[in-house]
Amino acid sequence: MRLALELRERTPAWLNLALPLAAVLATLVLCSGLIALAGADVGEAYLALFSSALGSTFGLSETVVKATPLIFTGLAVAVAFRAKFWNIGAEGQLLAGAMAAAFIGAREGLPAWSLVPLMIVCGAIAGGLWAALPAVLKLRYRVDDVVATLMLNFIMFYSMMALVDGPWKDPLSGYPDSPDIRLEAEFPMLLTATRLHLGVLLSALAALGVWFLMRMTTLGFAIRAVGENPRAARHGGIDILRTTLLTAVISGGLAGLAGVGEVGGLHFQVMAALSPGYGYTGIVIAMLARLNPLGVVPAGLFFAAVLTGAEAMSRKTGVPVFLADVIQGTALICMIVALLFSTYRLRLRRAQAH
Repeated sequence: MRLALELRERTPAWLNLALPLAAVLATLVLCSGLIALAGADVGEAYLALFSSALGSTFGLSETVVKATPLIFTGLAVAVAFRAKFWNIGAEGQLLAGAMAAAFIGAREGLPAWSLVPLMIVCGAIAGGLWAALPAVLKLRYRVDDVVATLMLNFIMFYSMMALVDGPWKDPLSGYPDSPDIRLEAEFPMLLTATRLHLGVLLSALAALGVWFLMRMTTLGFAIRAVGENPRAARHGGIDILRTTLLTAVISGGLAGLAGVGEVGGLHFQVMAALSPGYGYTGIVIAMLARLNPLGVVPAGLFFAAVLTGAEAMSRKTGVPVFLADVIQGTALICMIVALLFSTYRLRLRRAQAH
């Protein structure tokens, strides 16, 4: 007898829900070996991690704030991947949105009431346009979208650094940061004594909006059709070029909103450490959510809890804080393996005699 993979005729609904949970559980089990190697108690370490992130009002609010850019970038990746536009550039699109928001938010000539709406709109447009560039290169010149989107991350980051360390440097601080946005441009807080800002609400609305777009609209159907079978979609009258370009713009716009939230709700300026890799983490979140916009929210919260609680775990148990990065990478690998079992099942087969 031997184990063999057999193609499923259909995937049960319960399995679609169970696989991400199994991937998370497998991730925690695998990473527990590293905790043990660090000389810490596994149960105590995980308890410190999740109790710090979720066990108090402050910890929970910080986790939700940390989850906000992750939800936006997760949604950005989920939308793009649905159309087989491999957008690895959410990090650069986030920075494009942040720069646009910081520029608008510091304008003295604009009415105070217009600053927040303009920051949101302009940040989304900036991210969308930055994502449209590799889409055009792919559609027009067949440039690989993985390479193009990835390389544009570095172009955007170093362009930003050249600006904030040069003509855009804050003259008051002297540090390589942009000038602060106006007080009127800062996002309103949703709850006193916390850092829960307008961007948190926008991320939740974005998840609902993307779900509605993908499930209830003609454009959403076109995006899914292009991703499933471009040839059949073209035969059905769907404009492949237009749909892919719109998908890229929507994806980049969502990533741009992540940058807007970081500027308008937390940092109030552009700086080198604005994003500790939120765009790349969004890829893991989208995969863990199986590209489901509503699944992006709990996936984003899980990774935010890991990031928020990692420092407390390190202080209490001595486990290096870099375990959070290991958990992210392990979760992606576990989810990729789990996706295999959504398409195939294991069967025992009798070995044939030669």
